[in-house]
Amino acid sequence: MTSRPTEPSAGVSRRRRRRQSPGWAALTAMPWLLPTLILIAGVVLYPAGLMVYTSFFRYNNRGILRDENPIGLDNYIGTAGALTFPGVPVSRILLNTVVWVVVVVFVTVLLSLALAQFLNLEFRGRKALRLFIILPWASSVVMTATVFRYGLQENVGLFNRLLVDTGILERAQAWTKDPTSAFWVAVFVAIYVSLPFTTYTILAGLQAIPADVREAAHVDGADGLRRYWHIVLPLLKPAIAVAALINIINVFNSLPILRLLQETPGYHTGHITTTLMFEYQRALGPGVSSALSVLNFIFCLVIIAIYLIVVQPTKEVD
Repeated sequence: MTSRPTEPSAGVSRRRRRRQSPGWAALTAMPWLLPTLILIAGVVLYPAGLMVYTSFFRYNNRGILRDENPIGLDNYIGTAGALTFPGVPVSRILLNTVVWVVVVVFVTVLLSLALAQFLNLEFRGRKALRLFIILPWASSVVMTATVFRYGLQENVGLFNRLLVDTGILERAQAWTKDPTSAFWVAVFVAIYVSLPFTTYTILAGLQAIPADVREAAHVDGADGLRRYWHIVLPLLKPAIAVAALINIINVFNSLPILRLLQETPGYHTGHITTTLMFEYQRALGPGVSSALSVLNFIFCLVIIAIYLIVVQPTKEVD
């Protein structure tokens, strides 16, 4: 006599289906995610909410609240607002911000593609060269910017002396005392300190590409340029996307570079929105500065959105 297998009861089936549901999986994962969520709420969400809240109140330059009633959009577009403060070249500063982000990120990614391709080759001393390239990223940004600031001093700067001695310049120039030249020096330094991280990210993507894919293209008759353009570059798109997005965020936060290399005080054409926030903080208080911070955050999101729409890094490669 054979025994029939016992079927699970209705209650056991319901419990099994409940444990397999997405809601149950999220609930069981909550104890592990809770510390991270608390950290995000305390470090990201709360400061962001406080920044938005502060932007609707009037403070003096010492951070003391002058009026307990909200003032609407006065800190944004009022007579002394972030976008309308007298004497501030807002249109030029917005243009500087776009140029700062686009030029630094584009040139960094372009140079990193070439560097990563070179470092992926087999040659003597490759490990030493890889360690050497990572030095600007491992060093303090403040220290690097300070080296360039003193190296470009008009009378005693070593970089100025080198440019004059090699005949590139007829006489030394005060690079960091002119807003325009100081801005482009900051662009150069930002590219210099961003290269190592971007290069290593793209290099990791290169090393993840299967060798048999390249060999198959070579067997099919594709030359080196075609293999790189139609096979390597599309497969590198995720790595390039990560490097570019992190660079965009870092460039918006590259305050030490701009603050140290820009020696001209006040409101001028060498600012971007990030440095202008601190000028507002010193002169007008946290209300107007917070308003510009909100606008800067939205500006950053818009640039990232445009990049994602144009590049489409998550699109699958055919």
